[in-house]
Amino acid sequence: MEFWIELLISVLIVAGAVFVFVGSLGLVKLPDFYTRLHGPTKATTLGMGCLLVASMTLVTNQNGFLSLHELLITLFLLITAPVTAHMLAKTALHHKLDIAEKTHDKALSKQARKRLNP
Repeated sequence: MEFWIELLISVLIVAGAVFVFVGSLGLVKLPDFYTRLHGPTKATTLGMGCLLVASMTLVTNQNGFLSLHELLITLFLLITAPVTAHMLAKTALHHKLDIAEKTHDKALSKQARKRLNP
């Protein structure tokens, strides 16, 4: 295998691992449900995308033809993750989950209180 392909795959794997770690850390450390939802849906999606592109590059280079399995997984992940996050956020709003005080400003909190408590 050529050096540049190995370097590209290595960089994608390390970048993907870093993004997945940051997303997982955000899930643990952030204060409320809405901010916890942001970490995994953004960072982890990008991290898994990097890992899947690295896998696709490796398999394509070894087999000599384009591997579509990883591409289909990546597209499915990129389509379903935002929809899932949106549905979870709407459910949290419906159940009136608390918002941490330090995660919003006063103007937004007035609007949110009007919407949640008519």
